[in-house]
Amino acid sequence: MDYVDGFVAAVPTDKKQDYIKHAKLAAQCFKECGAIRIIECWGDDVPEGKTTSFIKAVQCQADETVVFSWIVWPSREIRNIGMKKIMNDARMKSENNPMPFDGSRLIYGGFSVVLDI
Repeated sequence: MDYVDGFVAAVPTDKKQDYIKHAKLAAQCFKECGAIRIIECWGDDVPEGKTTSFIKAVQCQADETVVFSWIVWPSREIRNIGMKKIMNDARMKSENNPMPFDGSRLIYGGFSVVLDI
Protein backbone atom coordinates (compact mmCIF):
# COMPACT_ATOMS: atom_id res chain seq x y z
CA MET A 1 0.00 0.00 0.00
CA ASP A 2 1.08 3.61 -0.57
CA TYR A 3 3.22 5.59 1.86
CA VAL A 4 2.67 9.30 2.53
CA ASP A 5 4.95 12.08 3.74
CA GLY A 6 2.96 14.96 5.24
CA PHE A 7 4.03 18.56 5.85
CA VAL A 8 2.60 21.67 7.51
CA ALA A 9 4.40 25.03 7.37
CA ALA A 10 3.81 28.74 7.88
CA VAL A 11 4.78 30.69 4.76
CA PRO A 12 4.93 34.49 4.52
CA THR A 13 1.78 35.41 2.63
CA ASP A 14 3.68 37.79 0.35
CA LYS A 15 5.99 34.90 -0.63
CA LYS A 16 3.23 32.74 -2.15
CA GLN A 17 4.71 32.84 -5.66
CA ASP A 18 8.19 32.11 -4.29
CA TYR A 19 6.73 29.12 -2.44
CA ILE A 20 5.01 27.82 -5.57
CA LYS A 21 8.27 28.14 -7.52
CA HIS A 22 10.14 26.29 -4.75
CA ALA A 23 7.45 23.59 -4.59
CA LYS A 24 7.41 23.05 -8.37
CA LEU A 25 11.14 22.41 -8.48
CA ALA A 26 10.96 20.15 -5.44
CA ALA A 27 8.00 18.26 -6.96
CA GLN A 28 10.00 17.60 -10.12
CA CYS A 29 12.76 16.07 -7.99
CA PHE A 30 10.31 13.98 -5.94
CA LYS A 31 8.64 12.63 -9.09
CA GLU A 32 12.01 11.73 -10.62
CA CYS A 33 12.85 9.86 -7.42
CA GLY A 34 9.70 7.74 -7.33
CA ALA A 35 6.88 9.83 -5.86
CA ILE A 36 3.47 9.14 -7.36
CA ARG A 37 1.80 12.42 -6.45
CA ILE A 38 2.67 15.74 -4.81
CA ILE A 39 -0.07 17.96 -3.39
CA GLU A 40 0.56 21.54 -2.19
CA CYS A 41 -2.31 23.40 -0.51
CA TRP A 42 -2.43 27.11 0.42
CA GLY A 43 -4.63 27.68 3.48
CA ASP A 44 -7.77 29.75 3.02
CA ASP A 45 -10.02 28.41 5.80
CA VAL A 46 -7.70 27.52 8.66
CA PRO A 47 -9.27 28.38 12.02
CA GLU A 48 -7.20 28.95 15.10
CA GLY A 49 -8.25 26.46 17.75
CA LYS A 50 -8.43 27.05 21.48
CA THR A 51 -6.23 24.07 22.32
CA THR A 52 -4.69 22.89 19.04
CA SER A 53 -4.71 23.96 15.41
CA PHE A 54 -2.51 24.11 12.34
CA ILE A 55 -1.88 27.78 13.18
CA LYS A 56 -0.66 26.97 16.70
CA ALA A 57 1.36 23.97 15.53
CA VAL A 58 3.53 26.02 13.16
CA GLN A 59 3.38 29.27 15.15
CA CYS A 60 1.80 31.01 12.17
CA GLN A 61 2.04 34.80 12.40
CA ALA A 62 -0.50 37.35 11.11
CA ASP A 63 1.53 37.91 7.92
CA GLU A 64 1.83 34.16 7.18
CA THR A 65 -0.39 31.48 5.68
CA VAL A 66 -0.53 27.81 6.65
CA VAL A 67 0.52 25.42 3.90
CA PHE A 68 -0.52 21.76 4.02
CA SER A 69 1.26 19.34 1.71
CA TRP A 70 1.76 15.67 1.12
CA ILE A 71 3.72 13.35 -1.11
CA VAL A 72 2.43 9.91 -2.08
CA TRP A 73 4.93 7.12 -2.67
CA PRO A 74 4.27 3.55 -3.85
CA SER A 75 5.88 2.19 -0.64
CA ARG A 76 8.03 3.19 2.29
CA GLU A 77 10.96 1.39 0.71
CA ILE A 78 10.71 3.46 -2.48
CA ARG A 79 10.28 6.59 -0.36
CA ASN A 80 13.44 5.84 1.63
CA ILE A 81 15.45 5.26 -1.55
CA GLY A 82 13.95 8.36 -3.17
CA MET A 83 14.61 10.60 -0.18
CA LYS A 84 18.29 9.61 -0.17
CA LYS A 85 18.51 10.65 -3.82
CA ILE A 86 16.67 13.90 -3.12
CA MET A 87 19.00 14.83 -0.25
CA ASN A 88 21.92 14.53 -2.68
CA ASP A 89 20.23 16.35 -5.57
CA ALA A 90 21.87 19.73 -6.26
CA ARG A 91 18.47 21.22 -7.14
CA MET A 92 17.35 20.67 -3.55
CA LYS A 93 20.31 22.38 -1.90
CA SER A 94 19.33 25.58 -0.10
CA GLU A 95 21.63 27.69 -2.24
CA ASN A 96 19.84 26.46 -5.41
CA ASN A 97 16.26 26.26 -4.12
CA PRO A 98 15.96 28.21 -0.85
CA MET A 99 12.91 27.59 1.31
CA PRO A 100 10.85 30.81 1.37
CA PHE A 101 9.74 30.09 4.95
CA ASP A 102 11.16 29.29 8.37
CA GLY A 103 12.08 25.61 8.11
CA SER A 104 12.49 25.34 11.89
CA ARG A 105 8.68 25.55 12.20
CA LEU A 106 8.01 22.93 9.50
CA ILE A 107 6.15 19.86 10.76
CA TYR A 108 6.63 16.65 8.82
CA GLY A 109 6.27 12.92 9.15
CA GLY A 110 5.87 9.67 7.27
CA PHE A 111 2.63 7.70 7.38
CA SER A 112 1.56 4.22 6.38
CA VAL A 113 -1.78 4.29 4.59
CA VAL A 114 -4.39 2.25 6.47
CA LEU A 115 -7.48 3.26 4.47
CA ASP A 116 -7.82 4.58 0.92
CA ILE A 117 -11.37 4.76 -0.42
